[in-house]
Amino acid sequence: MSQARPVPLKNIHEELSASFGEFAGWEVPMMYTSTIEEHLAVRKDAGVFDISHMGRVIVRGSDALELLERLYTKKISKTKPMFMSGPTLALNEYARVKDDEMLYRVSDEEWLFVPNAAVTKTMISYLESKAKEYGLRVEVEDLTDKYAMLALQGPNAVEYLSKIAGREVVDLKPLEFILGASIAGVDTFLVSRSGWTGEDGFEIWAEPSKAGKILRELVGLGVKPVGIAARDTLRIEMGFVLGGHEYGEDPMKYPCALSLRYGLGAIDWDKTGFVGEPALRACRKEGVRWIRIGFVMKKKHARFIPRESYRITVEGIDVGWVTSGTYSPIRKRGLGMGYIDVRYAIIDEPITIVDHRGREGVAKIQEFPLIHK
Repeated sequence: MSQARPVPLKNIHEELSASFGEFAGWEVPMMYTSTIEEHLAVRKDAGVFDISHMGRVIVRGSDALELLERLYTKKISKTKPMFMSGPTLALNEYARVKDDEMLYRVSDEEWLFVPNAAVTKTMISYLESKAKEYGLRVEVEDLTDKYAMLALQGPNAVEYLSKIAGREVVDLKPLEFILGASIAGVDTFLVSRSGWTGEDGFEIWAEPSKAGKILRELVGLGVKPVGIAARDTLRIEMGFVLGGHEYGEDPMKYPCALSLRYGLGAIDWDKTGFVGEPALRACRKEGVRWIRIGFVMKKKHARFIPRESYRITVEGIDVGWVTSGTYSPIRKRGLGMGYIDVRYAIIDEPITIVDHRGREGVAKIQEFPLIHK
C-alpha cells in the first residue's frame, strides 16, 4: 500500500469511513459499509463513486481525428460534437485489445478520452508514438492530475443531481457531455451522461477541491458513497469487460478481440486502415475457437462463487475458463463470465465450474446482462 498513489479526495473518503485497497497502482476506497449494501444502493436508488484512478487525456491538433481513426475500431468520425463515441477498441497488431475506451468529441481537432487506470501512461505513449510514426500534428496531454472524477449512478441519479445542478446538465442525452457546467455552486470541467454500471447516471470531471464539494453535497443529499469493490460486482452483473481479466495484449493468454462479443458497434467492419485490422479480419475469416459467455449458478449451487481462472467443464471435459465472477446481490447467487470453446457455447445449457480445490458448482449459460430487472 505504501507504493500506491492515493486518490486526490482521500481525506473525504476517510471521513466517510472508507476502507482502502490498491488498484492499478492507486490507493482507492474499496468500500464504506458493505459491498452488497453499496451495490444495491446503485441498483435501487443512487450511489457516487470516486473514479479518479482512471485516466483523463486530451488529444488536440489538426490531425487529431485522423490519428484516432487509425487507432480505433469504430468510425468515430460519425460522432456528433459534444457526444461520446464508443465503446471502441484500440488493438495491437495481433488483434488483441490494448484498451476499450469512450472518446469525447469536442471538435474535429479536440478529443478527450478516459483510458483504464492500468494503461493510462501506456496509451498516452502509444498515441504520441503513433502520431510521430504517421507524421501527424497532434498533441497529447495528460489531465489526470488536474481533475478528479466522480460517477453518480442509479435510477434516481437525475433526481439527486437536479437538486444541485441546472437543466443543461440534468437534460443531457445518453453519451452527451457538456463543458464548464456548474454543479453545487462550483464550475466543473466536464459532465457526461454515462457510466459503467448499467444504470442511468453522470460522470463528472472537476478540479479536486471542487469535486470534493460536489461529493460532499451528493452524500449530504443521501446518495450512498460506493467503493471500487461494488463497482466490480456491478460491472460483472452487466457483463462489462475489464482489462487484465477479459482482454489484454498477450496473444498467448487472450483470444482475438472478436471473441469478446463486445457488441454495441465497437467494431465497424466497413472501416479500413486501423491498427490490428489485418489480424482481426483473418480472425473473422477463420472463425474463433473461444467465445466470451455469461453464466449464472444454479439454485442448488447459489453460494458457489466463481473466480478468475476457475475451470469450465462439460461432461468432465475442460472446455473453458472463468475470467470474472462474483456474488450477485440482485440474483442472490454466484455469476460470472469466461471463455468457452464455441462448440459448447449454447444458451441455457448447463456447465460446471471447478475451483482450484476441485470443488464443483453447476451453472447455466446466459446472455448478457446477467440480471433480470
